[in-house]
Amino acid sequence: MDQVTYSPIGIIRSPFKESKGTPIQPISAGGIKGSVEIREEFLAGLKDLEGFSHIFLIYHFHLSKGYSLEVEPFLDKESHGLFATRAPKRPNSIGISVVRLIGIRGAVLEIEDMDVVDGTPLLDIKPYVPELDCRSAERIGWFTGKVQAVRDSRVDERFK
Repeated sequence: MDQVTYSPIGIIRSPFKESKGTPIQPISAGGIKGSVEIREEFLAGLKDLEGFSHIFLIYHFHLSKGYSLEVEPFLDKESHGLFATRAPKRPNSIGISVVRLIGIRGAVLEIEDMDVVDGTPLLDIKPYVPELDCRSAERIGWFTGKVQAVRDSRVDERFK
């Protein structure tokens, strides 16, 4: 298989009009509101979603062009392999965020903890279920001692 093609099911709306200054993870975007506009042909798929407090948004990093297999991530000054980071410039520009679902009004999902740039194409939504999605990790690699800095970190120009 040489090529995989996706079509957006909606669009993400946020207060962030460009990458620079955007929180680097949902945990650093506490309380920041946004919304997701779902295309009409996918509305039936929202049935029962309001029963979940958190959801995964899976999206396309539409502003990302190219990639390097070694990068200096936002939380470190050392170079690491791309797949050991959460850098946005990737061979397949796919992002994922766990956000709080506040409510659903027709085709619009109201969300909080927004760490995505306005206008980002949404590829999929999945419910977040702690018993299925939360794991206890024995190792977190180079993130050790650095994850506390996430709350105050914002996107800079390094992946432009």
